[in-house]
Amino acid sequence: MSLPIVICDDSTFAQKSMARSLPDDWDVDITYASNGQQAIDKIEKGLGHVLFLDLNMPIMDGYETLELIREYDLQTMVIVVSGDVQAEARKRVLGLGAIDFIEKPVDNAKLTSILTKYGIFEGDASSSNRQTQMQTGSSRIDKLDVFREMCNIAMGRAGKNLATILGTFIDLPVPNIDIINSNELSMAIAEVDKNSNVSAVSKGFVSLGVRGEAIILYNDTQVKSLQGLLGYEKNGDTSDLEVLMDISNIIVGACLSGIAKQLNLELTHTTPIILGMHCGLEDMVSKNTGRWDEVVMVEIAYSVSKADVNFELLLLLPVSSMDAAFSILTKQGERIA
Repeated sequence: MSLPIVICDDSTFAQKSMARSLPDDWDVDITYASNGQQAIDKIEKGLGHVLFLDLNMPIMDGYETLELIREYDLQTMVIVVSGDVQAEARKRVLGLGAIDFIEKPVDNAKLTSILTKYGIFEGDASSSNRQTQMQTGSSRIDKLDVFREMCNIAMGRAGKNLATILGTFIDLPVPNIDIINSNELSMAIAEVDKNSNVSAVSKGFVSLGVRGEAIILYNDTQVKSLQGLLGYEKNGDTSDLEVLMDISNIIVGACLSGIAKQLNLELTHTTPIILGMHCGLEDMVSKNTGRWDEVVMVEIAYSVSKADVNFELLLLLPVSSMDAAFSILTKQGERIA
């Protein structure tokens, strides 16, 4: 008799990747959910003796889902599968009742080891032959989904680096992604941060078929908090620019490294450029967007609740770069690897 399992992730591509990572000879009946509420509903119907659960999702995230599973005393074994690889994230989910945690992209051998450890599966780790009924299309919506999942994993790597350096947990969102026409780009970026005074650093990147620009938007009113988190309050002559540059290097460097690793590419980074300091965002944008055509805009909002600090990472790439990334990822066995 097949074991009913639920794969819960807001990305269709991630759902399919997870399904293909399962051992070939594991007899399972797979049901999919795109948020925690859907997963709860399916578990209550007996469809999820095992739940593979993402953390960053809309409507109901993984943490909320785990809390409800414990509150309702639902009979399911939860394995968290997430791009958020912070040590605190792992600690939190285990404390909420998950039996284990595995990071994206999924390592097949590690997954099989976890399943074997808890007596869920016994057999070979091979997962090269498993088929799913889910097809990866090639429309813009499909490509955006794949690209969002890639950025989600890269975002998690950057969050881990930042959490380690700042010594605190970083709240990670679901990345927002859209395709913006050049005449809408200035307005779209200005909508990201409506603070009257911001500072921004831009860093370009390029590789074979993939190029773009990463921009960190930084709220000037939070400079003192960031200085404190970085331990700069002991050095009174540290400038706002140094704080911004250090945060930018941590976030952008780790995020681009995560993207490059998934694509098996080497990204060349340009020297960081200061777009502006202590001025209106719209003024900065208007001076720096004239050269852009239609682009993919990815917005990632990092948050440090402990210090009430928020800042934005924007990734801007021409649509051709998204197409190239999609082609690379889907050729890698239709899974992020």
